[in-house]
Amino acid sequence: MKAEELRALDVAELEDRLKGARRELYELRFKLAVGQLENHRQIRRTRKDIARILTVLHQRRLESSLEDAAVPAAVAASSAAEVSAPVQETPEHVEAPRPGEPGATPPRDQGSGDPGGPGTDREEDDD
Repeated sequence: MKAEELRALDVAELEDRLKGARRELYELRFKLAVGQLENHRQIRRTRKDIARILTVLHQRRLESSLEDAAVPAAVAASSAAEVSAPVQETPEHVEAPRPGEPGATPPRDQGSGDPGGPGTDREEDDD
């Protein structure tokens, strides 16, 4: 199954083919488990067919969502041009404040390195 053939199909036909390919993959895996599968490449071929179908379906959904979003974006751009607010520019390179400067966070206490914390190294009684 070629991608060009899939692109010619409508969404309902693609979903039918996807359902059939998934069913075929299920049956091939069952045959593999039982030991009746003669050609192991069929599993790989079917998985790739499923991937091709899903790719075409996702491309179509993306194209339709981009077309839907393009219309409101054009309307918003025209209304934004009418009410233009001043744009604030932000610096490209902002340095973190150095220790001791206002806005700097104090260093964390590293402790003794014991993950249990203080008081966890008690000896237990074996009574």
